[in-house]
Amino acid sequence: MNNDAHRYDDIINLPHPTSVNHPRMSLYDRAAQFSPFAALTGHDAAIKETARLTEQKIEQSEDMISLLNEKLQMVADNLGTEVTITYFVPDERKSGGAYVSHTGTVRRIDDYEHTLVMTDKTVIPIEQISEIESELFGEMGIYE
Repeated sequence: MNNDAHRYDDIINLPHPTSVNHPRMSLYDRAAQFSPFAALTGHDAAIKETARLTEQKIEQSEDMISLLNEKLQMVADNLGTEVTITYFVPDERKSGGAYVSHTGTVRRIDDYEHTLVMTDKTVIPIEQISEIESELFGEMGIYE
């Protein structure tokens, strides 16, 4: 055991060796060598995507569909009236989606594409509409 105590006596007081060819590494760069390694590239993004919440589309009753069709016809007859439309936007990556409300003026209803085209060029699929609100409906006696 006595040999172990004096094992480094010959080098303990020597100056720290410095390379002539390579500059000394900064503490920041040295620390970066020991930073965590991301072995699973994209794993963190996949976890966040899985945790992201989506809503399920609510199926409309026949009465609600009939009311929406009546409101759509009134909007078509009174283009230029401001409306607020709530519609479902399906998620591109997973099942479900989100409900979005858009307020503006309807420019036209495209029967061929089954879409509502707003003056700000927003296109809303008619099948995804869940609610239409406007002062127009109160004036004409249609209520929710």
